[in-house]
Formats: sequence, C-alpha cells, structure tokens
Amino acid sequence: MMHVRTRRDALLRGVSGLEVKEDKGGGGDFAELKTAIEGYTAEAKKHADTVADMRRELDEIAKKQNRLVLNGAGGGGEEKTDVAERKALSVFARTGDEAELKALSVGSDPDGGYVVHSVMAQSMIKRIYDLSPMRRLSRVETITIGDAWEEPLDLDESGATWVGEQTARPATDTPGLGMLRVPVHEIYALQKVTQRLIDDAAIDVGGWVTGKVNDKLARAEGAACVSGDGVLKPKGFLAYDTAATADASRARGVLQHFASGGASDFAASNPGDVLKNMVWGLRTPYRQNGAWLMNSNTASRIDKFKDGNGDYLWRDGMTSGAPPSLLGYPVEFDEGMPDVAANALPIAFGDFRQAYLIVDKAGVRWLRDPYSDKPHVLLYAYRRVGGGLANSEALKLLKIAA
Repeated sequence: MMHVRTRRDALLRGVSGLEVKEDKGGGGDFAELKTAIEGYTAEAKKHADTVADMRRELDEIAKKQNRLVLNGAGGGGEEKTDVAERKALSVFARTGDEAELKALSVGSDPDGGYVVHSVMAQSMIKRIYDLSPMRRLSRVETITIGDAWEEPLDLDESGATWVGEQTARPATDTPGLGMLRVPVHEIYALQKVTQRLIDDAAIDVGGWVTGKVNDKLARAEGAACVSGDGVLKPKGFLAYDTAATADASRARGVLQHFASGGASDFAASNPGDVLKNMVWGLRTPYRQNGAWLMNSNTASRIDKFKDGNGDYLWRDGMTSGAPPSLLGYPVEFDEGMPDVAANALPIAFGDFRQAYLIVDKAGVRWLRDPYSDKPHVLLYAYRRVGGGLANSEALKLLKIAA
C-alpha cells in the first residue's frame, strides 16, 4: 500500500509540471502522462478496496472471538447479546452511566445470563448409611480353599464320681463332640458405566461406584448376620430357635430368651428388671465380655428406665466416641434389630465373639470388563461370606411377651 501511495505522489508532482508545460504550448506528452496517472489511480483504488475487505473480515473475526470469551469456550451465543453487553460496558466505562448496565440480568440469557456459569464442585455430598457392628463384634475367620468352615464342637462335660477305697470304678460318661459347619455364600453387584462418562466426568466415577458397592456389600452382610434365614446367605442369630429354659436344660443351637413382662411392651412396673435378668442369666465366662445390641428406637425407650432408687440404668459415654453403657456393659447399635412389638426380639446381650462366627473367603473381588457390552464398561464385584451361631450359651435375647 505504501508503494502505491509513493508512486501516486510522484505522478502528481509530474502532473503539476506538465500543466505548466501545456500552458506554454506543449501537447502530446501531457495526454500520455494523464493516461498513465489514471491507470495508477485505478490500481490504487483496487488495492484500497482489498484492504477495506480485509479490515471487514478482521472485524468479523474479532466479534466472533469476543462472543466466545463472553459465552465460554465453545459457546454460541447470539451476536446481539455480545453487542448489547459490550455497548453497556463501554458506556459505563466512558461516562459512568449505569442505565444500560442495570438492564442486564442473570435471569435472562440474552440480557447477560449467558455469561454466568455455575461452579462444579470437585467433591460430592454422599449419602451415609448405617453399618452393622456385627463384623467388629463377632469372630471372623478367613479361608482360601473350600466352600465352608468346619470346626469341632465340645458338646458337654466328662463324667466323674466320688468313690471309696474299695469301690468299683466303672467307666464314666465320655464328653460328646459335634461339628460346626458354616458355608460361605456369594453376593455380587454388576454396575454398567459408559466409557465416555468415565473419561469425561468431573469426578472419579470408578472410585465412586467402587465405594458405593463396597458399602452395599458390607450392609447386606450385616443385615444377614442379624436376621438372615440362611438360604443363599448367612444365617442370622435371630433366625435360630429360642426357649425360656436355662443353659443346662436347653438343646445346643437354641438361644435363651427372657420375657419382657408385657404382651406388646415392657412391664408396666419395673421394666428394667428383665434387663438385669438377662445380665445374670449369662454365665460368668461370657458375662465379662458382654455387650448389648439394639436399634436406636429401642435405645430411646431403655435410656429412660430407672432402678428402685430413681437412678437411670443408662449411662452416656464419658468421652467422645465412647459407647454408652447399660447396667455397666457397652451398648452397640444395629438398625437391623427389630423394634419393640409383640413377639419381637429387640435386644441381644452376650459375648458376640464367642456366640457368632463370620467366615470370609478372599474378600471383595473386582472384575472390569470393557468388551462385552460396548460402549459400557461392566464393573462386576463379588464376595463370598458365611455366618452362623457358634455358641448358643454366649448370647441372650429379650422377647416381647407376657
């Protein structure tokens, strides 16, 4: 462009001189030079038009870039939105007039809402479930081969008799043996997740699914260890038969229960007496490691019980995280325990480590399959676990009955 202007200026200077020459009688040289000037002028105009077109294209590109900035990367907002917002900001910056600026609002996308974006958190508010304490309270054994745990049982005692010097000594009773068998059962979870979600999500989807499945497996195990029927799952201690008879006269595998004193509730007077009966009904070898198990609804009733002196039977934990105590023994909470109702068994007391056995095989196993169901990734988890009553003398139950 500068080259064209230089040539044009030179030609104009030449024109001035030729005009003087023509006045003195010159002729053909002027006409020839005039034609050349007109040619150069046309060429300069063509270059000027080209430059104007380029400027218009650059302005359009600048407008598009401004819209991308205002609407976010990849946005496609309307051009009038961009113009209105820039005009309002420009007027405010030059004059301080907020009239047009105040007309913009978040509630309307064309009036400014396009440029307001939510902030995605890097964390997630997780739903928290109640976990059973059964695994922590019970005895846990791990196997690597086979599909069941077997353990000899000492069923009774040996016979012994006092004799005199000359008294015959026939054979005394021999102790009997039994066999405890706890089979392991399988529980699984299969989660389908698209590969794109795994790749593009703002959170760790795989880690989130893994945590949810592990939590569900743990809760399912806890529920089965309390009340499972033993069919394709562990048999919970509440699923075993109960009787009111004492240890010496009750068959092994049958739990002793204590009646509450009311057909559908505790006794109207001295309701805490049955809890004391449960404590003293548990023999000394088990009582020293005794613990209570109930749900929160039952605990809300028990913590109001008083003895004959007006003192509460319930004691809250003295330090943070310490469990409360009832009659001097710790209280554990399992929301899978039943509420107080007719014929329900809402409270257990005993040495759970002696009473109940949980059998693990290899823990939780995970398989990741990105091939079988494209575009999904299959996250398959399973575990094998069993549970059963090991010692029926180490646990006592409260039964809501008259």
